[in-house]
Amino acid sequence: MSTGPRTRRRLAGEDGAPPRPPAAPSERVRVRRKRDRGSYDRALIDAILDEALVAHLGIVDLRGQPLVIPTLHARCGDVVYVHGSAAGRTLRRLAAGAPACLTVSLIDGLVLARSAMHHSANYRSVVLLGTARLVAEPAQKRASFRAIVEHIVPGRWPDVRPPSDSELKATAVVAMPIEEASAKVRTGPPLDDERDYALPAWAGVIPLRTQAGAPQPDARLAEGIAAPAYARAYAR
Repeated sequence: MSTGPRTRRRLAGEDGAPPRPPAAPSERVRVRRKRDRGSYDRALIDAILDEALVAHLGIVDLRGQPLVIPTLHARCGDVVYVHGSAAGRTLRRLAAGAPACLTVSLIDGLVLARSAMHHSANYRSVVLLGTARLVAEPAQKRASFRAIVEHIVPGRWPDVRPPSDSELKATAVVAMPIEEASAKVRTGPPLDDERDYALPAWAGVIPLRTQAGAPQPDARLAEGIAAPAYARAYAR
């Protein structure tokens, strides 16, 4: 797609300056501490959501008790799907329109500084605020289940039995729009006070990553069924 002169100027900024980073979509998600680590770029937000395996979903129940529940999720376009028991209070509250906070975090390394106070971690995280909607239409509900399974293990869905009608009825799925979201990222070495760089303490980064082991077959696996390629070569 070509861009006209006005569009090119807007992308490049006035007088050829670099483009301005996206602004916070709302004050609620604007990063206040370490603002240089904050980002509202949708491509970055989507990438973090897509790589993370576990999301934490926060709500306040009817008695005013805050709850933060770990859950599996999947992003499809401009929404994030999460699922759980239809009888559970978390999904019931979300389906009733309770405000929610969904977060994901990826740890990339432990940052060891020369001073105890400057130890940190390299990470990528997303905070998403919004009101979820209940996914009730059966075809869309099945599609959301497929999205979650494929998010966790790409290529798995065609090999397994899809949910039955009774299983669909017993499970609730809600969709949160990606409208108020921010990312926060730290990279690089430790940042010590200048006077501490002379201290005789090792400093640096211990990289961390998610690594899959060899697939372990179920004890009741029928004879002759080999581990599929997506299990043998699983990577995140």
